[in-house]
Amino acid sequence: MGDVAMTVPVIRAMVAQSRSLGTTVKITIVSRPFFKPFFDGIPNVDFFAVDVKERHKGFFGLLKLYSDLKKINIDAVADLHNVLRSQIIRTLFLLSGIKVAATDKGRAEKKALTRAENKVFQPLKTMVERHVETFKKLGFSVDLSLPNFPEKAFLSEEILRISGKKDNFKWIGIAPFAQYESKVYPLDLMQNVVDNLALKSNTKIFLFGGGKEETEKLNTLAKQRENIVVVAGKLKFNQELQLISNLDIMLSMDSGNAHIAAMLGIKVITLWGATHPFAGFAPFNQPLENCLTSDREKYPLLPTSVYGNKKVEGYEDVMRSISVESIVKKINLVLNH
Repeated sequence: MGDVAMTVPVIRAMVAQSRSLGTTVKITIVSRPFFKPFFDGIPNVDFFAVDVKERHKGFFGLLKLYSDLKKINIDAVADLHNVLRSQIIRTLFLLSGIKVAATDKGRAEKKALTRAENKVFQPLKTMVERHVETFKKLGFSVDLSLPNFPEKAFLSEEILRISGKKDNFKWIGIAPFAQYESKVYPLDLMQNVVDNLALKSNTKIFLFGGGKEETEKLNTLAKQRENIVVVAGKLKFNQELQLISNLDIMLSMDSGNAHIAAMLGIKVITLWGATHPFAGFAPFNQPLENCLTSDREKYPLLPTSVYGNKKVEGYEDVMRSISVESIVKKINLVLNH
């Protein structure tokens, strides 16, 4: 989800800048149907939903996908995912004479950043910058120095029944989960963060997650307080995006919710455990100081993983080195600016 969200600022900028130059670029996003709402409202952008469960499943499904895409009369292919399936599709287009380019994910550099011995601890290009380079290979110049973001979404009555009216409240989103445990801030400490933030009468907190287990944990964090709303399971995905676009700030792990909020122009505070923003996955257009990282003096092997899927003995509690006080202080500081 985060990978797709990181493409959105690039697509939005490319379309806007081509229009300002008097040229027309039509972009077709090829992805799973779930991600279509990310691109809604961007001019000249169509969405092609890939049916990975039936029509486009397996190798022969990829051939059907290629055949389906050929009917669009594509002039160029930008492979922003660069995995086996997209590599096959772009190769088929290349063999048919279509210009193609792929995002260099910098795998060797990321390996050097996360290895235990001879670690090269330095910031790498962000994925957004890498996507810009991909379009440059195809002859398109994209400038992200002055990004534009969509207007805050209109909140329907259905959403307002869950969120309530904003009025003079500060709306704080919190997404306390991630795909891997090594990227999740301990729930007992997150409880203290939530408790501290909820003390202010002008603050409303929205807890994001999904599935039965996460929803139960969110309900525990909320403690049935009036100014805390568990969003999980109550809104459709596109409605969640609309709600997020109205937040004042989002607190997230190194996860998809951080990138969703960032693509909508929302201020984001992120917490980093086994991973690190230097790997290129810091949320778009957010200052590095908004990325709160685990203590590398105490845990010198950090980061131990690019995606958080590797476990290192003795590093299970790295996120406990990020204090509750530092998180609350950072949120209040950003909110008051």
